[in-house]
Amino acid sequence: MHRRVLIAALAALPLPAFAQQSRSLPGRPPPPAGPGQGAAQQSPEPAPLTDQDHADLARIEAYLDGIRTLTARFVQVDARGGTAEGTLWLQRPGRMRFEYDPPAQILLVADGTFVIFHDRSVRQTSHIPIGATPLAVLLAERIRLSGGDVVPVRVDRVPGMIQVTLVRAGRGGEGSLTLAFSDPPLALRQWTVVDAQAQAVRVSLFNAQTGGRFDPALFRFVDPQFFEPRRD
Repeated sequence: MHRRVLIAALAALPLPAFAQQSRSLPGRPPPPAGPGQGAAQQSPEPAPLTDQDHADLARIEAYLDGIRTLTARFVQVDARGGTAEGTLWLQRPGRMRFEYDPPAQILLVADGTFVIFHDRSVRQTSHIPIGATPLAVLLAERIRLSGGDVVPVRVDRVPGMIQVTLVRAGRGGEGSLTLAFSDPPLALRQWTVVDAQAQAVRVSLFNAQTGGRFDPALFRFVDPQFFEPRRD
């Protein structure tokens, strides 16, 4: 999985200038992309929102705001076709963990303050403020899809599915975040991050379950190097 676009999927818009490391991981074929999704996309053109759009946005906000904890399997597909799988845990506000299956050596944890990206293969860790990432939309204490730091620019519907595309207020050229839901019943199924270079990364959820309690240790990052013997 290409490291730069992997961070894009779960971290900042625009992309931070991290070193690039190419890898492609085996995984199951992704589900068909919804409207407007693909390997490379242009920044979405704002469309006037209808009364139905506003009603659906309010319904989606209420649904997301009602999720306090969630766990799911995920499949991530980057702009080069590399795939990775794993398990995620979400606990609002502010906490999330993406644990990638082998052979990936990636761990991503949101600890309430930072999104922490750790690559075991190069023993490198990066910290990004949650508020500077698309994850802030899903991890907020009170979820709002309009009237704040993000602006809805499109609401798309096909039978059984609804999508909302968001950009940062006043910074639409940096990229976009598209949330995709099955409907009815309303359920989060996928999100797609498009960066300023129009490269997209898609994360699809499977076997999602809401509710329950998680061990707080899931959302604490301890650098593995702390446990390694010293080399004098």
